[in-house]
Amino acid sequence: MKKILLTLCMLPFFIWLQGCAPATYEIEGYTESSINPDIPVPTNAKLVENIAYSDDPNLKKGAKYELKHIGGEQGLYPPMDYFQKLADTGWVELEEKRLGHVHFLKKDTTVIAIEIREDTFQITEMVKGAME
Repeated sequence: MKKILLTLCMLPFFIWLQGCAPATYEIEGYTESSINPDIPVPTNAKLVENIAYSDDPNLKKGAKYELKHIGGEQGLYPPMDYFQKLADTGWVELEEKRLGHVHFLKKDTTVIAIEIREDTFQITEMVKGAME
């Protein structure tokens, strides 16, 4: 009887504890981005929209993707495995240019900005010479 009572008392605690566990994202592989084939994106990321920047002379084109929990709670935790994949394919982060959630990366003469949020990320290709 004590075991049953103890189990019933502990059940709400375990349910609460599971609810407090941080949610994580999962990357199932990589594919080409919709704006540039040299930029890998997680295959399970859903393309939300392609973005054209006709009003900003520094921005060429962009794409917004949805992937649950990619940026961690409130977008505070950048996905290190995704940034490692970018590095493995030749993208170098310009750490001195970083602005909060926005990371700038360069490969050859192409510069991109990746803005990481909690459930989304946006990749924007910059116009050549915009970051100089």
